[in-house]
Amino acid sequence: MVIRDEKLNTYLKQVLCEAVGPDRCGSTRIYVLREPIFNASMSPNGTMRVFSGLLLRVRSEAELASVLGHEFGHFEKRHSLERFKSARSGSDLLSWASLLASMSPSYQTRSSFQNLEFSVYGNLYRFKRDQEREADLLGLSYLNGSNFRPQAASEVWLNLMGEYEASARVRGLKKPRFNRIAFTASHPPQAERAEYLSDLADSEGAERDDGADRYREALADWIPKFLNDQIGLNDFGGSEYIINSLAEKGWTADLWFARGELYRLRGNQRDLVNAVNFYREAIVLNPEMADAYRGLGLSQLKTGQRTDGQAALAQYLALEPDASDAPMISMLLPKEKTE
Repeated sequence: MVIRDEKLNTYLKQVLCEAVGPDRCGSTRIYVLREPIFNASMSPNGTMRVFSGLLLRVRSEAELASVLGHEFGHFEKRHSLERFKSARSGSDLLSWASLLASMSPSYQTRSSFQNLEFSVYGNLYRFKRDQEREADLLGLSYLNGSNFRPQAASEVWLNLMGEYEASARVRGLKKPRFNRIAFTASHPPQAERAEYLSDLADSEGAERDDGADRYREALADWIPKFLNDQIGLNDFGGSEYIINSLAEKGWTADLWFARGELYRLRGNQRDLVNAVNFYREAIVLNPEMADAYRGLGLSQLKTGQRTDGQAALAQYLALEPDASDAPMISMLLPKEKTE
């Protein structure tokens, strides 16, 4: 799962150092994991894990710095060790309580033990939520004191809520409640985080550079791969939201191709018609994109455009004669007549 790209790792470390300061970031090691979900984590030994799904979703160096700074805040405050101590104390308490309760197996004793158990577990979850809030505020303080635009910290959560809403809408689910705290929630609600991060961001930093152009350039080779992983999650609404968000700065061949793949794989008749148009847009921008011809040809075959579909697949094989699926694609082409 580890992406061993020295250039990418060096870039992420650079963004972290610009956020928290070069005198502090040297104690961390960053590992990028190819996992298409929004997540990052930090260990007490300074090991930071950044998931590719996070890199797909953030839009600028400032947004990335807000998340990396948050994780560094966990490390600086030794939150992992504190959680371990808290969990050990709670489990010790419940172990002794369970032993004592077994000596008096009455209804009242069992009820009291269950109440104690409920209270201990609730306190552990609340303790972790409080630590997440502390890391949020510490990460924001790094941004406020850096050259990055601190308002980006709130925008990370606003964008994530937009994705969740789009996903729920397509799935026919109720709109998520972003201000609700479940008993077992390990993090504060997204709406709460977006609100206090926005309120506490330094207003004088609103005009700072957020590094969006530099971020797009640094991730240019990886975004198409990360998009392909995202589409494989079978989350149509969330994936389309991400693609459209990336296209706000302009549609590229890779984005048109990803949208074509998204619609083709869902496979409704109207989706296939749309996919044909999306692949064509990709080919206009990049006539050498072999995979776009593949998707175009397969979509056209399924919509009854046999001749055009076979021509697109033939072009795909001409551009990628050694493709792994070349034998299968060849079976879809017309047989050459022999005398």
